[in-house]
Amino acid sequence: MFSTQFIRNIALIRNQVESFGHYPFSLPAIQSLETIELHPEVTFIIGENGTGKSTLLEAIAVAAGFNPEGGTQNFSFSTRSSHSALHKFLRISRGIEKPRDGFFLRAESFFNVATEIERMDSEPAFSPPVIDSYGGVSLHEQSHGESFLALVMNRFGGNGVYILDEPEAALSPQRQLTVMSRMHDLIADHSQFIIATHSPIMMAYPDAWIYQCTDNGLERIEYRDTEHYQITHAFLANPQRVFDQLFGPG
Repeated sequence: MFSTQFIRNIALIRNQVESFGHYPFSLPAIQSLETIELHPEVTFIIGENGTGKSTLLEAIAVAAGFNPEGGTQNFSFSTRSSHSALHKFLRISRGIEKPRDGFFLRAESFFNVATEIERMDSEPAFSPPVIDSYGGVSLHEQSHGESFLALVMNRFGGNGVYILDEPEAALSPQRQLTVMSRMHDLIADHSQFIIATHSPIMMAYPDAWIYQCTDNGLERIEYRDTEHYQITHAFLANPQRVFDQLFGPG
């Protein structure tokens, strides 16, 4: 299985970095980065805001050939250049097989992807409308959660690489489970996911690898050892005890 995965590992070309004292190389997760081995099915990158998980995920996506604002590898629009130069210093080790499909989802710029789809469909073309691949309904005419579900359920075709940045952002717990079920079907169809997330539901996907961005760098961690799991478990087991710790005894 590992020999046929699409992306095997990501390496930082450290000898080309002029200084680790400037962003994004000053982020602890990047300062210590050498090589990240990826699971052939699902790899999660987690961490507190500002630790570099989305910066790293974005750089992996751009280095893999995706548009910085999201979309497929055929999307080339740009509304505002905000990505770092980190992708220029990453080396991607690929498997012997090439994916048939792929998508980079950025929760914060998915609106721009939806706008680009409408722009493309406004131009004369002999092919079917692009939106047909996303369920046939304008993504702008749906809630953020509905449009993301339309993307996953309709556009993700399998045999692909899917890089998702905080996909849970607009999803209820039930919808997160729906996405996980769809992920499972796509994985059975030889797909690979790389996901940055805060969701203890998403990162519970069986047998996935989890990398945590911390002040000490990037480290592999087991699901039950993550702060996300431990805090959620403690809260659900005894909310009042958590409230007492936060607010003092009532």
